[in-house]
Amino acid sequence: MQWKRALRHLLSTRGDLNRAFPPAALDAIERATAASERRHSGEVRFAIESALDPFDALRGLAPRARALQLFGELGVWDTEHNNGVLVYVLLADRDVEIVADRGLNGRVSAAEWTAVCGAMEAAFREGRHEAGALEGLRRIDELLAREFPAVAGARNPDELSNRPVML
Repeated sequence: MQWKRALRHLLSTRGDLNRAFPPAALDAIERATAASERRHSGEVRFAIESALDPFDALRGLAPRARALQLFGELGVWDTEHNNGVLVYVLLADRDVEIVADRGLNGRVSAAEWTAVCGAMEAAFREGRHEAGALEGLRRIDELLAREFPAVAGARNPDELSNRPVML
């Protein structure tokens, strides 16, 4: 089974990534992230990867483990209110993972995050990558605005890049 996964990752290319998320889609995700972050004090980082190194896939590196790596590498853990959220898309596995910082523990349930991932994955299966990403961001915006609403006149710096990172 791991061989099939490794082969799928080997055959996934940067071209697949660019077809699924062309520049216009990345622009839309960036705009949606920026607009969302004006409604709450949370920080959202969107990362999209076409595939893992085939050897990592063969060794069984799970999408969740890769998302946790990126959470640290991209500095999502290092926000003022510990309320950063990483949205990680692994195209070769058709998987979406959300990693939320400790400030969201006990505020947003695992079931709520799972529902966001499920909605995005359903849209991606239909080839609606931009729509799926925007729906996921809309749902994340609702959760963050519920738990960390923006306060008029309060400082609300944009701590992380709103531009999706393509890996």
